[in-house]
Amino acid sequence: MRIFSSILVSLGLAFAALTAFAGPVDINSADAATLARELNGVGPARAQAIVAYRNEHGPFKSVDDLRLVKNMPQKVIDNNRELLRTGGSNTATRTDGRAGGRTEVKAGGGKAETKPDARPARAP
Repeated sequence: MRIFSSILVSLGLAFAALTAFAGPVDINSADAATLARELNGVGPARAQAIVAYRNEHGPFKSVDDLRLVKNMPQKVIDNNRELLRTGGSNTATRTDGRAGGRTEVKAGGGKAETKPDARPARAP
């Protein structure tokens, strides 16, 4: 009986150590495997639904936007709120390598702007 108790205590401490080191999860960049592994109440199907929604609608503006994902209960969002992040800015800069500038795409369907490049254009 004493050995059994020791094993249970050891397993409990190991589990507590593993969960204590779980870091924040960026819902705008994490893949489905990471979401399923790191978040409580999120399995492979729900994690894939988060990624699919993000791919179709663009980055999440806030953690509460997860409620827009089909079959995502508010309780799961609330239980994971301390672990969830939405990443940096809502603007991504994309450069296509052509002369003429860069295109900034704003999250949430904003208009794309082309800004002049600071580099001089090469002669043909």
